Amino acid sequence: MDFLKKHYEKILLGLVLAGLIGVLVFMLFYIAADKKAMEDRATSLIHPRVTALTNLDLSAQTSAVARQQSPYNLDFETVNKVFNPFEWQRAMDGSLIPAKKTGLQVAVVTNISPLYLIITFNSVSTNELGARYVLGVEKQAAPPSKRFKQQHYISVGDKANDTFALDKVFGAPENPDALQLKLVDTGELVTVSRDKPYRRVDAHSVDFRYDPEKKTFHARRIGDKVSFGGVDYLVVEVNQNELILSDQSNQKKTSLPFAP
Repeated sequence: MDFLKKHYEKILLGLVLAGLIGVLVFMLFYIAADKKAMEDRATSLIHPRVTALTNLDLSAQTSAVARQQSPYNLDFETVNKVFNPFEWQRAMDGSLIPAKKTGLQVAVVTNISPLYLIITFNSVSTNELGARYVLGVEKQAAPPSKRFKQQHYISVGDKANDTFALDKVFGAPENPDALQLKLVDTGELVTVSRDKPYRRVDAHSVDFRYDPEKKTFHARRIGDKVSFGGVDYLVVEVNQNELILSDQSNQKKTSLPFAP
């Protein structure tokens, strides 16, 4: 007891120092743990922990894509007569047909034929003035009054008629092998014999039809007038590949191709 009485102050100071050392050691661990906790909290805020996503349900999108690949088509042309984007017309049989199925766009060229200038060597007649040659001229492209075959009598030295002049006789004059003619319109020299007439394409005629009115136009030529679909047209050109019609209301020209 005397020891305690004499040294209690030292013992008390030692206990206090030991406590302070314990507190300091505890603070070291506490600070380290607190720092670790702060770092974990900061890490969790910047890089939060997430769980793996489940598989997405794309059934709605897949179904929409499938519908786009096979869309549902609405018929606003043949069965609908209210909600339609074009005009309807009444055909001759009373039925309704779309306006786009009438007019020039549905006219069909069925045939185009060449129209010839044909010159034939028919015969020879002789008299005291010499040989006189009979030639036939057919102008298929001419007006109707001049379209039929006409005979022309001509001798060497005669003036040209409206088609040709006699330029040369091959062989005996009373029985020639061939005749050489000079055409008035072109100045071309051509040869005709009894078995080989001269032929030249001067124009073309056209056959076409207009189904909405069940109309057929045969052998139409340049200058002919035709009417269908409530419109008057003039034939302004026919060649081996197309027919060109001019709308008489506005002079607009439209080409109809020929595809044999």
